[in-house]
Amino acid sequence: MSKDLNSVFRTKTVEQSIRDTEEPEHALRKSLSAWDLTVFGVGVIIGTGIFVLTGIAARNNAGPATALAFVAAGIVCALAALCYAEFASTVPVAGSAYTFSYASIGELPAWIIGWDLVLEFALGTAVVAVGWSGYVRHLMHTNLGWDLPKALAGPDAGGSFDLLAFLLVLVLTAILVVGTKLSARITAVVVAIKVFVVLLVIVAGLFFIKADNYSPFIPPAQPQEAGSGLHTPLVQLLFGYAPTNFGVMGIFTAASLIFFAFIGFDVVATAAEETKNPQRDMPRGILGSLLVCTVLYVAVTLVVTGMQKYSEMSATAPLAEAFKSVNQPFFSGAISLGAAVGLITVCMILLLGQTRVFFAMSRDGLLPRVFSVTHPKYRTPYRATILLGGIIAIVAGFTSLEKLAELVNIGTLFAFVLVALGVIILRKTRPDLHRAFRTPWVPVIPIVSIAASLWLMLNLPAETWIRFGVWMVIGIAVYFLYGRGHSRLGRGEDVRVEHR
Repeated sequence: MSKDLNSVFRTKTVEQSIRDTEEPEHALRKSLSAWDLTVFGVGVIIGTGIFVLTGIAARNNAGPATALAFVAAGIVCALAALCYAEFASTVPVAGSAYTFSYASIGELPAWIIGWDLVLEFALGTAVVAVGWSGYVRHLMHTNLGWDLPKALAGPDAGGSFDLLAFLLVLVLTAILVVGTKLSARITAVVVAIKVFVVLLVIVAGLFFIKADNYSPFIPPAQPQEAGSGLHTPLVQLLFGYAPTNFGVMGIFTAASLIFFAFIGFDVVATAAEETKNPQRDMPRGILGSLLVCTVLYVAVTLVVTGMQKYSEMSATAPLAEAFKSVNQPFFSGAISLGAAVGLITVCMILLLGQTRVFFAMSRDGLLPRVFSVTHPKYRTPYRATILLGGIIAIVAGFTSLEKLAELVNIGTLFAFVLVALGVIILRKTRPDLHRAFRTPWVPVIPIVSIAASLWLMLNLPAETWIRFGVWMVIGIAVYFLYGRGHSRLGRGEDVRVEHR
């Protein structure tokens, strides 16, 4: 029994992880700079969150103080980012939290987090593709008078298949097969457009702010309507704590919602192996993109809640509707176009993140090794990219937006917990490792990061925990039926095994 327990907690040394990146058939091209990484981070973070969730959080949870909710959510992410930065600079290997967990906690926890990330990135890619399709259909109808046949408009429009979402994922898959540097260049162009739109909101909106709209900045607290059954937040079922809308605690309720707006900075860590100087550039890319987006989020929120009373804000297009409310249709249209263009990069980088996690798991033998072979010319994991891109394209074609962010949120927060725990463990077990970036105040920062992530997880509905649990049970079954027996670490293939 003890031997079996040790086998599932065996760790892969940092040195072996790095040696694996030097195998010609399984090596990725190093082409990314700190600038590329920051662009990737900004490209995936600025998306559905700022263009949609701002209105929902302001109208229902925090009023103008939603700006403070963005600060609170940003702090939770910053704590995790400090842990990610240490790992990504110490273990510059594809796979992000999966690779970090393998080097510190053990094989089974690494498998669990890898399985979790595959779901998170796949669901996120499909959902954002469907959201992009909705924006494009709206723009086509409003500006050109064009409408897709209803059958091809997607489930949200009463159809059966979303052709635009399907085609978007296929095109992005082809771009990622050709090369990460190409995708970085395309991302840079799209991110420039997206950031321009955000800055347009900030600068143009300043001229339409009314001070009365900020009063009260923190509206009086109101008890939330009691959840029913599995829709009840887990924290309420376990501890009897009922989250409030508005008031000081409403800020934290809003933070649990708008946390979705920050999802993506961890995707930067999946590109560590394709970075020219990961020890220097990974911390810059991770922390830089998070800082830029937090500042932009706070500024946008302050502007739009100053333009329009929070109780009147749109739940679907708050930025565009804020300009409509002050009779500025030109800016409204420009924002809608920018949102549609901006969501392209979100899809691309989420898909890139998923393929890199899948690639890393395959290279370790936990998934079939055939998917870890890189293209002889482009040095990209083309087989994994084509497989996953095809599956996600089909899912996006048939997916409705009714079921969305909670599974993605809980998966990301779970990854944050394991990465923070891994920093503490690796500091103790491998103090000899060179760390180009060191998380300050260990173990205090990682422990606070774990606590903050768990608190946001507890604010998610019980049904989300159940769905997440079902996916994890399936993953554990796959590990014991396939991964454990095919693990390169378990077979002793040029690997020094550490048992704890």
